[in-house]
Amino acid sequence: MERQPQKIREGYLVKKGMFNKWKPMWVTLLEDGIEFYKKKSDNSPKGMIPLKGTVMTNHCQDFSKRMFVFKLTTPKQQDHYFQASHQEERDAWVKDMKRASKCIEEGQKFARKSTRRSIRLPDTVNLNELYLSMKDPDRGIKELKLEKDKKVFNHCFTGTCVIDWFEASKTVRNREEALVLSSALLNEGHLQPAGDVSKSAAEGLAESTFLDTTEALYYFPDSGFFCEENSSDEDSIVKAEFRGLVVKQGCLLKQGHRRKNWKVRKFVLREDPAYLHYYDPASGEDDPLGAIHLRGCVVTAVEDLPETKRQEVDGNLFEIITASEIHYILQGASPEERREWIKAIQTVSKIGK
Repeated sequence: MERQPQKIREGYLVKKGMFNKWKPMWVTLLEDGIEFYKKKSDNSPKGMIPLKGTVMTNHCQDFSKRMFVFKLTTPKQQDHYFQASHQEERDAWVKDMKRASKCIEEGQKFARKSTRRSIRLPDTVNLNELYLSMKDPDRGIKELKLEKDKKVFNHCFTGTCVIDWFEASKTVRNREEALVLSSALLNEGHLQPAGDVSKSAAEGLAESTFLDTTEALYYFPDSGFFCEENSSDEDSIVKAEFRGLVVKQGCLLKQGHRRKNWKVRKFVLREDPAYLHYYDPASGEDDPLGAIHLRGCVVTAVEDLPETKRQEVDGNLFEIITASEIHYILQGASPEERREWIKAIQTVSKIGK
């Protein structure tokens, strides 16, 4: 029996189609190619791009008004363009595609980097438990807002902070052991690199995949990390609802208020003041379609909607009811994503009360 290709990553991306039209697609990265669907619920893909011989371009500058675009160029010199909702999402897609393409060239099965083959860890070490300890709000690593190379990195920490934490918690005997554990956590995906210094090391361009320096920045993958450029006073956004720190962003399905139809929207969650802005990801414009004021709102999981057809949307629904009693129905791509959004919205809605 022929083995089915492994599913590596999936989610919403905006794809450039014919006549320069951009449309949100549900994209699935497999070991041997990329499939894209008109809707997540579709059984058959609208198209497929084989990865063999494909060249990926991460920082694609072909479209001045569109950020976070990456390009795939096939051996026949055909270009395919995809747009992510933010920088870290784009980088994660490209990193996995490059690794999958390399595995095809070398005749290997795709596997996320694991340090257990190259670095010997004690048998008693449980990386999942260690990761949870590091994220403990009281005794874990403190997430900070740090500035580097004219960029501001939110919800992150330095490599030195990680090594110091291991020593202070007596998890290791010395900094060398801490470096081994940190590299293992990084290569297993429990830590993510932020900025050029840490990313270069993670890609194997330095002696160690994890760096014990204050120049290397890292973050937890589900922390709401984001990076923003510094701007002058003239460029700053005056409107009060945009002043809040971005906590989380990404694409979700949103139900319309009148026609009850479902459309993919990019959402940006800000705190203090607490707002959830939503955008048309296909337009490439920076102006939001709407804003949900979250202070005093109620957000809950929804298991079913009587007016919703099963083939249109199924599962992972949640509802936001604002203080002015406006109802918004949204859908996450997975149960985990729904939980993360509900938790993040509940947290920001309580700030300033």
